[in-house]
Amino acid sequence: MKVDKKEVEYAAMLARIELSEEEKALYSEQLSTILGFFDRLKEVDTGNVQPTSHVIDLVNALRADEVRPGPGVEAVLANAPERAQRFFRVPKILD
Repeated sequence: MKVDKKEVEYAAMLARIELSEEEKALYSEQLSTILGFFDRLKEVDTGNVQPTSHVIDLVNALRADEVRPGPGVEAVLANAPERAQRFFRVPKILD
């Protein structure tokens, strides 16, 4: 599939980027080459290939959830630069 200069200009406009004439010509050629590879993939017979989400079997490597006690308010606030009772004190950011 041939990507012409107008299509590159349209894509550049959507991406809000400015391209020189040399870049437009270069990207037109590169995009045409990339889309040509996709056309070649369409020629491959995949009729006997089973649909898969992964090419290898995956096993969930996560551990089971365990309920554990948290560190506690005092431990969490121990390194706070400022605190107000049981809360972090932060600078006001809104008027």
